[in-house]
Amino acid sequence: MTPRQIDLRSDTITRPTAGMRAAMLEASVGDDVFGEDPSVNHLQERIAEMLGKEAALYVPSGTMSNLLAVRTHTQPGDELICEAGCHIYNYEQAGFAQICGASVRPVEGRQGVLTVDQLQGLIRPENDHLARTRLVCLENTHNRGSGRVLPYDDVRAICDWAHQHELLTHLDGARLFNAAVASGLPASRLAAPFDTVSVCFSKGLGAPVGSALAGSTEFICRARRYRKLLGGGMRQAGVIAAAALYALEHHVDRMAEDHAHASQIAKAVDGIQGLSLPGPIDTNIVYIRVDPKLGTAATLVQRLAAHGVLTIDLGPQDLRVVTHLDVTSSDIEQAIEILRDVVLNESNSPRPEGGVRSVYT
Repeated sequence: MTPRQIDLRSDTITRPTAGMRAAMLEASVGDDVFGEDPSVNHLQERIAEMLGKEAALYVPSGTMSNLLAVRTHTQPGDELICEAGCHIYNYEQAGFAQICGASVRPVEGRQGVLTVDQLQGLIRPENDHLARTRLVCLENTHNRGSGRVLPYDDVRAICDWAHQHELLTHLDGARLFNAAVASGLPASRLAAPFDTVSVCFSKGLGAPVGSALAGSTEFICRARRYRKLLGGGMRQAGVIAAAALYALEHHVDRMAEDHAHASQIAKAVDGIQGLSLPGPIDTNIVYIRVDPKLGTAATLVQRLAAHGVLTIDLGPQDLRVVTHLDVTSSDIEQAIEILRDVVLNESNSPRPEGGVRSVYT
Protein backbone atom coordinates (compact mmCIF):
# COMPACT_ATOMS: atom_id res chain seq x y z
CA MET A 1 0.00 0.00 0.00
CA THR A 2 1.29 3.45 -0.93
CA PRO A 3 1.84 5.49 2.27
CA ARG A 4 -0.27 8.59 2.77
CA GLN A 5 1.44 11.72 1.52
CA ILE A 6 1.75 14.57 4.00
CA ASP A 7 1.54 17.67 1.85
CA LEU A 8 3.10 20.69 3.55
CA ARG A 9 3.88 22.68 0.41
CA SER A 10 1.15 25.27 0.92
CA ASP A 11 -2.23 25.88 2.52
CA THR A 12 -3.61 26.24 -1.01
CA ILE A 13 -3.71 22.47 -1.53
CA THR A 14 -6.67 21.82 0.77
CA ARG A 15 -9.77 19.99 -0.47
CA PRO A 16 -13.31 21.22 0.30
CA THR A 17 -14.74 19.55 3.39
CA ALA A 18 -18.00 17.62 3.27
CA GLY A 19 -19.86 20.56 4.80
CA MET A 20 -18.34 22.96 2.29
CA ARG A 21 -19.28 20.70 -0.63
CA ALA A 22 -22.86 20.58 0.65
CA ALA A 23 -22.96 24.38 0.87
CA MET A 24 -21.67 24.63 -2.71
CA LEU A 25 -24.31 22.16 -3.94
CA GLU A 26 -27.12 24.14 -2.33
CA ALA A 27 -25.89 27.60 -3.32
CA SER A 28 -28.28 30.11 -4.85
CA VAL A 29 -26.80 31.48 -8.07
CA GLY A 30 -27.31 34.20 -10.67
CA ASP A 31 -25.24 36.19 -13.14
CA ASP A 32 -22.67 38.12 -11.11
CA VAL A 33 -21.65 40.33 -14.04
CA PHE A 34 -25.19 41.71 -13.78
CA GLY A 35 -24.81 41.82 -9.99
CA GLU A 36 -27.52 39.17 -9.66
CA ASP A 37 -25.78 36.31 -7.88
CA PRO A 38 -27.23 36.26 -4.34
CA SER A 39 -24.41 34.14 -2.90
CA VAL A 40 -21.73 36.45 -4.30
CA ASN A 41 -23.61 39.50 -3.06
CA HIS A 42 -23.92 37.95 0.40
CA LEU A 43 -20.20 37.11 0.45
CA GLN A 44 -19.22 40.62 -0.59
CA GLU A 45 -21.43 42.15 2.11
CA ARG A 46 -20.16 39.70 4.72
CA ILE A 47 -16.46 40.16 4.06
CA ALA A 48 -16.81 43.95 3.86
CA GLU A 49 -18.47 43.86 7.28
CA MET A 50 -15.78 41.60 8.73
CA LEU A 51 -13.05 43.91 7.44
CA GLY A 52 -14.79 47.10 8.51
CA LYS A 53 -15.03 48.47 4.96
CA GLU A 54 -17.98 49.88 3.00
CA ALA A 55 -17.89 47.39 0.15
CA ALA A 56 -16.04 44.40 -1.29
CA LEU A 57 -15.51 42.70 -4.64
CA TYR A 58 -15.19 38.93 -5.17
CA VAL A 59 -12.38 37.99 -7.57
CA PRO A 60 -10.80 34.73 -8.76
CA SER A 61 -7.42 35.13 -7.05
CA GLY A 62 -5.29 37.10 -4.65
CA THR A 63 -3.00 38.12 -7.49
CA MET A 64 -5.95 39.72 -9.27
CA SER A 65 -7.13 41.37 -6.07
CA ASN A 66 -3.75 43.00 -5.46
CA LEU A 67 -3.48 43.98 -9.11
CA LEU A 68 -6.90 45.61 -9.00
CA ALA A 69 -5.87 47.55 -5.91
CA VAL A 70 -2.72 48.89 -7.56
CA ARG A 71 -4.52 49.64 -10.83
CA THR A 72 -7.35 51.49 -9.11
CA HIS A 73 -5.10 53.43 -6.75
CA THR A 74 -2.47 54.50 -9.30
CA GLN A 75 -1.91 55.96 -12.74
CA PRO A 76 0.92 55.06 -15.14
CA GLY A 77 4.11 56.66 -13.89
CA ASP A 78 3.18 56.37 -10.22
CA GLU A 79 5.36 54.55 -7.70
CA LEU A 80 4.45 52.30 -4.81
CA ILE A 81 6.53 51.60 -1.70
CA CYS A 82 6.60 48.04 -0.33
CA GLU A 83 8.71 45.61 1.67
CA ALA A 84 11.36 43.98 -0.51
CA GLY A 85 10.23 40.40 0.17
CA CYS A 86 6.51 40.95 -0.30
CA HIS A 87 4.30 38.88 -2.60
CA ILE A 88 3.22 41.81 -4.81
CA TYR A 89 6.82 42.64 -5.65
CA ASN A 90 8.23 39.13 -6.03
CA TYR A 91 5.54 36.66 -7.10
CA GLU A 92 2.90 38.39 -9.21
CA GLN A 93 4.84 38.76 -12.47
CA ALA A 94 5.39 42.49 -11.84
CA GLY A 95 1.75 43.08 -12.74
CA PHE A 96 2.16 46.55 -11.26
CA ALA A 97 4.46 47.27 -14.21
CA GLN A 98 2.87 45.12 -16.93
CA ILE A 99 -0.72 46.19 -16.35
CA CYS A 100 -0.60 49.33 -14.22
CA GLY A 101 2.48 51.13 -15.52
CA ALA A 102 3.66 51.66 -11.95
CA SER A 103 7.14 51.33 -10.52
CA VAL A 104 8.17 50.01 -7.11
CA ARG A 105 10.45 51.29 -4.35
CA PRO A 106 11.28 48.12 -2.32
CA VAL A 107 12.51 48.55 1.24
CA GLU A 108 14.23 45.71 3.11
CA GLY A 109 12.42 44.82 6.32
CA ARG A 110 13.33 42.50 9.16
CA GLN A 111 11.51 39.21 8.57
CA GLY A 112 9.04 41.22 6.47
CA VAL A 113 8.50 43.93 9.08
CA LEU A 114 9.04 47.60 8.20
CA THR A 115 9.12 50.55 10.57
CA VAL A 116 8.02 54.06 9.73
CA ASP A 117 11.57 55.37 10.23
CA GLN A 118 12.67 53.33 7.22
CA LEU A 119 10.21 55.19 4.99
CA GLN A 120 11.21 58.71 5.97
CA GLY A 121 12.62 60.56 2.98
CA LEU A 122 11.36 58.08 0.38
CA ILE A 123 8.55 60.25 -1.00
CA ARG A 124 9.79 61.75 -4.24
CA PRO A 125 9.42 65.50 -4.64
CA GLU A 126 7.13 66.90 -7.30
CA ASN A 127 9.42 67.07 -10.33
CA ASP A 128 8.98 66.43 -14.04
CA HIS A 129 11.92 64.01 -13.94
CA LEU A 130 10.59 61.75 -11.19
CA ALA A 131 7.96 59.12 -10.62
CA ARG A 132 5.04 60.15 -8.42
CA THR A 133 5.04 58.39 -5.04
CA ARG A 134 1.44 57.33 -4.62
CA LEU A 135 0.88 54.11 -2.67
CA VAL A 136 2.23 52.09 0.27
CA CYS A 137 1.61 48.32 0.31
CA LEU A 138 2.15 45.98 3.26
CA GLU A 139 1.63 42.21 3.62
CA ASN A 140 0.10 40.57 6.72
CA THR A 141 0.92 37.83 7.45
CA HIS A 142 4.21 38.07 5.59
CA ASN A 143 4.78 34.94 3.50
CA ARG A 144 8.56 35.17 3.16
CA GLY A 145 8.78 36.41 6.74
CA SER A 146 7.82 32.91 7.96
CA GLY A 147 4.18 33.92 8.29
CA ARG A 148 5.08 36.86 10.49
CA VAL A 149 2.25 38.92 11.96
CA LEU A 150 3.07 42.59 11.43
CA PRO A 151 3.18 44.48 14.76
CA TYR A 152 0.02 46.57 14.89
CA ASP A 153 1.72 49.69 16.21
CA ASP A 154 4.21 49.66 13.31
CA VAL A 155 1.39 49.22 10.79
CA ARG A 156 -0.61 52.04 12.33
CA ALA A 157 2.41 54.35 12.31
CA ILE A 158 3.22 53.59 8.66
CA CYS A 159 -0.36 54.16 7.50
CA ASP A 160 -0.68 57.36 9.54
CA TRP A 161 2.56 58.61 8.00
CA ALA A 162 1.35 57.70 4.50
CA HIS A 163 -1.97 59.47 4.93
CA GLN A 164 -0.31 62.54 6.41
CA HIS A 165 1.66 62.76 3.15
CA GLU A 166 -1.44 62.13 1.01
CA LEU A 167 -0.37 58.62 0.04
CA LEU A 168 -2.82 55.74 -0.29
CA THR A 169 -2.42 52.41 1.52
CA HIS A 170 -3.19 48.82 0.54
CA LEU A 171 -2.89 45.64 2.61
CA ASP A 172 -2.16 42.31 0.97
CA GLY A 173 -3.98 40.34 3.63
CA ALA A 174 -3.98 36.99 1.86
CA ARG A 175 -3.58 35.37 5.29
CA LEU A 176 -5.09 38.19 7.35
CA PHE A 177 -7.31 35.81 9.29
CA ASN A 178 -4.21 33.91 10.38
CA ALA A 179 -2.91 37.22 11.71
CA ALA A 180 -6.20 37.89 13.47
CA VAL A 181 -6.27 34.49 15.17
CA ALA A 182 -2.59 34.69 16.19
CA SER A 183 -2.77 38.26 17.50
CA GLY A 184 -6.21 38.09 19.08
CA LEU A 185 -7.16 41.27 17.21
CA PRO A 186 -10.24 41.27 14.94
CA ALA A 187 -9.60 41.40 11.22
CA SER A 188 -11.45 44.71 11.08
CA ARG A 189 -8.91 46.32 13.39
CA LEU A 190 -5.96 44.93 11.43
CA ALA A 191 -7.53 46.29 8.23
CA ALA A 192 -8.64 49.65 9.66
CA PRO A 193 -5.44 51.64 8.96
CA PHE A 194 -5.60 50.81 5.22
CA ASP A 195 -7.63 52.32 2.41
CA THR A 196 -8.03 48.88 0.84
CA VAL A 197 -7.39 45.29 1.83
CA SER A 198 -7.22 42.00 -0.05
CA VAL A 199 -8.02 38.66 1.60
CA CYS A 200 -7.76 35.15 0.21
CA PHE A 201 -10.31 32.40 0.78
CA SER A 202 -8.26 29.56 -0.75
CA LYS A 203 -5.32 29.59 1.67
CA GLY A 204 -5.76 28.98 5.40
CA LEU A 205 -9.54 29.28 5.13
CA GLY A 206 -9.64 26.22 2.90
CA ALA A 207 -12.02 27.31 0.12
CA PRO A 208 -11.18 26.01 -3.36
CA VAL A 209 -10.92 29.39 -5.09
CA GLY A 210 -11.35 33.11 -4.68
CA SER A 211 -10.27 36.32 -2.95
CA ALA A 212 -11.89 39.62 -2.12
CA LEU A 213 -10.86 43.26 -2.34
CA ALA A 214 -12.46 45.62 0.17
CA GLY A 215 -12.54 49.39 0.44
CA SER A 216 -14.86 52.35 -0.01
CA THR A 217 -17.99 52.01 -2.14
CA GLU A 218 -16.57 54.43 -4.68
CA PHE A 219 -13.26 52.56 -4.88
CA ILE A 220 -14.93 49.16 -5.34
CA CYS A 221 -17.14 50.58 -8.10
CA ARG A 222 -14.01 51.58 -10.02
CA ALA A 223 -12.23 48.31 -9.23
CA ARG A 224 -15.20 46.34 -10.54
CA ARG A 225 -14.69 47.96 -13.94
CA TYR A 226 -11.03 46.89 -13.97
CA ARG A 227 -12.04 43.38 -12.86
CA LYS A 228 -14.03 43.08 -16.07
CA LEU A 229 -11.04 44.31 -18.09
CA LEU A 230 -8.83 41.61 -16.59
CA GLY A 231 -11.33 38.83 -17.30
CA GLY A 232 -12.44 38.50 -13.70
CA GLY A 233 -16.14 38.96 -14.32
CA MET A 234 -17.72 35.63 -13.36
CA ARG A 235 -21.24 34.42 -14.05
CA GLN A 236 -22.93 31.88 -11.73
CA ALA A 237 -20.11 32.26 -9.23
CA GLY A 238 -22.34 31.56 -6.23
CA VAL A 239 -21.18 27.95 -6.28
CA ILE A 240 -17.68 29.00 -5.25
CA ALA A 241 -18.80 32.01 -3.21
CA ALA A 242 -20.75 29.57 -1.03
CA ALA A 243 -17.50 27.78 -0.24
CA ALA A 244 -15.93 31.05 0.89
CA LEU A 245 -18.96 31.85 3.05
CA TYR A 246 -18.75 28.42 4.63
CA ALA A 247 -15.06 28.93 5.33
CA LEU A 248 -15.70 32.26 7.04
CA GLU A 249 -18.27 30.62 9.29
CA HIS A 250 -16.39 27.41 10.11
CA HIS A 251 -12.65 27.69 9.40
CA VAL A 252 -11.40 30.89 11.05
CA ASP A 253 -11.06 29.90 14.70
CA ARG A 254 -9.63 26.49 13.81
CA MET A 255 -6.55 28.20 12.32
CA ALA A 256 -5.16 28.09 15.86
CA GLU A 257 -4.62 24.36 15.27
CA ASP A 258 -2.49 25.11 12.22
CA HIS A 259 -0.43 27.59 14.22
CA ALA A 260 0.11 25.03 16.98
CA HIS A 261 1.25 22.47 14.40
CA ALA A 262 3.70 24.97 12.90
CA SER A 263 5.09 25.71 16.37
CA GLN A 264 5.50 21.98 16.93
CA ILE A 265 7.54 21.68 13.74
CA ALA A 266 9.62 24.74 14.63
CA LYS A 267 10.42 23.31 18.06
CA ALA A 268 11.55 20.06 16.47
CA VAL A 269 13.73 21.86 13.93
CA ASP A 270 15.50 23.65 16.79
CA GLY A 271 16.63 20.25 18.02
CA ILE A 272 17.98 18.92 14.71
CA GLN A 273 21.64 19.67 14.04
CA GLY A 274 22.13 21.25 10.64
CA LEU A 275 18.69 22.89 10.54
CA SER A 276 17.74 26.31 11.91
CA LEU A 277 14.94 28.87 11.84
CA PRO A 278 15.52 32.31 10.27
CA GLY A 279 13.13 33.89 12.79
CA PRO A 280 10.18 33.36 15.13
CA ILE A 281 7.10 31.45 13.98
CA ASP A 282 3.83 33.35 14.46
CA THR A 283 1.32 31.43 12.35
CA ASN A 284 1.25 28.47 9.95
CA ILE A 285 4.40 29.01 7.87
CA VAL A 286 7.82 27.64 8.84
CA TYR A 287 10.98 28.47 6.92
CA ILE A 288 13.83 26.05 7.60
CA ARG A 289 17.44 26.92 6.85
CA VAL A 290 19.63 24.01 5.77
CA ASP A 291 23.32 23.98 6.66
CA PRO A 292 25.34 23.64 3.41
CA LYS A 293 27.10 20.66 4.99
CA LEU A 294 23.80 18.79 4.55
CA GLY A 295 23.49 19.82 0.91
CA THR A 296 20.95 22.17 -0.61
CA ALA A 297 17.34 22.76 0.33
CA ALA A 298 16.32 21.18 -2.98
CA THR A 299 18.16 18.01 -1.99
CA LEU A 300 16.33 17.82 1.32
CA VAL A 301 13.00 18.52 -0.39
CA GLN A 302 13.59 15.59 -2.71
CA ARG A 303 14.61 13.26 0.10
CA LEU A 304 11.55 14.18 2.15
CA ALA A 305 9.32 13.65 -0.89
CA ALA A 306 10.74 10.14 -1.27
CA HIS A 307 9.35 9.43 2.21
CA GLY A 308 5.96 11.01 1.49
CA VAL A 309 6.49 14.47 3.01
CA LEU A 310 6.04 17.25 0.45
CA THR A 311 7.74 20.62 0.99
CA ILE A 312 9.20 23.28 -1.31
CA ASP A 313 12.57 24.97 -1.60
CA LEU A 314 12.59 28.77 -1.72
CA GLY A 315 16.28 29.40 -2.11
CA PRO A 316 19.55 27.46 -2.14
CA GLN A 317 19.40 26.76 1.62
CA ASP A 318 15.78 27.53 2.56
CA LEU A 319 12.76 25.28 2.45
CA ARG A 320 9.23 26.02 3.58
CA VAL A 321 6.49 24.00 5.23
CA VAL A 322 2.93 25.23 5.67
CA THR A 323 0.34 23.68 7.97
CA HIS A 324 -3.35 23.64 7.08
CA LEU A 325 -6.69 21.96 7.74
CA ASP A 326 -5.87 18.85 5.72
CA VAL A 327 -3.00 17.78 7.99
CA THR A 328 -3.66 16.17 11.36
CA SER A 329 -1.67 16.08 14.57
CA SER A 330 -0.53 12.55 13.73
CA ASP A 331 0.58 13.78 10.29
CA ILE A 332 2.71 16.45 11.95
CA GLU A 333 4.29 13.93 14.33
CA GLN A 334 5.06 11.61 11.42
CA ALA A 335 6.48 14.44 9.32
CA ILE A 336 8.78 15.50 12.17
CA GLU A 337 9.97 11.92 12.62
CA ILE A 338 10.71 11.63 8.89
CA LEU A 339 12.49 14.99 8.82
CA ARG A 340 14.68 14.01 11.76
CA ASP A 341 15.45 10.61 10.25
CA VAL A 342 16.27 12.01 6.80
CA VAL A 343 18.63 14.65 8.21
CA LEU A 344 20.36 12.41 10.74
CA ASN A 345 20.56 9.18 8.76
CA GLU A 346 20.73 10.23 5.12
CA SER A 347 22.83 13.39 5.20
CA ASN A 348 25.98 11.52 4.20
CA SER A 349 24.32 9.56 1.40
CA PRO A 350 24.86 10.49 -2.28
CA ARG A 351 22.81 13.56 -3.06
CA PRO A 352 20.47 13.50 -6.06
CA GLU A 353 20.36 16.54 -8.26
CA GLY A 354 17.31 18.78 -8.55
CA GLY A 355 14.25 19.01 -6.37
CA VAL A 356 10.55 19.73 -6.33
CA ARG A 357 9.64 22.75 -8.42
CA SER A 358 8.97 25.67 -6.10
CA VAL A 359 5.68 27.51 -5.79
CA TYR A 360 5.29 30.70 -3.86
CA THR A 361 1.69 31.02 -2.71
